[in-house]
Amino acid sequence: MKTSNAGMELIKRSEGLELKAYRDSVGVLTIGYGHTFGVKPDDVVTPLQAEKFLRDDLSVAELTVNTSVKVKITQGQFDAMVSFVFNLGAGNFVKSTLLRKLNAGDYKGAAAEFGKWTFAGKKELPGLVRRRAAEKGMFET
Repeated sequence: MKTSNAGMELIKRSEGLELKAYRDSVGVLTIGYGHTFGVKPDDVVTPLQAEKFLRDDLSVAELTVNTSVKVKITQGQFDAMVSFVFNLGAGNFVKSTLLRKLNAGDYKGAAAEFGKWTFAGKKELPGLVRRRAAEKGMFET
């Protein structure tokens, strides 16, 4: 599966677009729509470059979901999990109770897991609360 336009918009809205490198809530250098690989403190990108970084980064998240999920899922469920992986990383996803419950066929239980991932650096962040609620809503459609 590939991320739909709705999934892409959720990620863009959640990440926001930053054309200059900045440190995220846990200190990671970030640019564009949440791109972190190889970012240097003085980096600047164009909106077109940010879009390319996003598409490249999404391919990794899509591959993670496509290879880890063993049950049939909807486009909304796929998009929600790609957003989740994009934000939290493949390692967190493959070890998550969310994935374990989903692969056991417990779709409702998997949906409930989104809300448990709202902390960064031991602090609950309002942006993550909103993002996880949006992902859960997309997962449940």
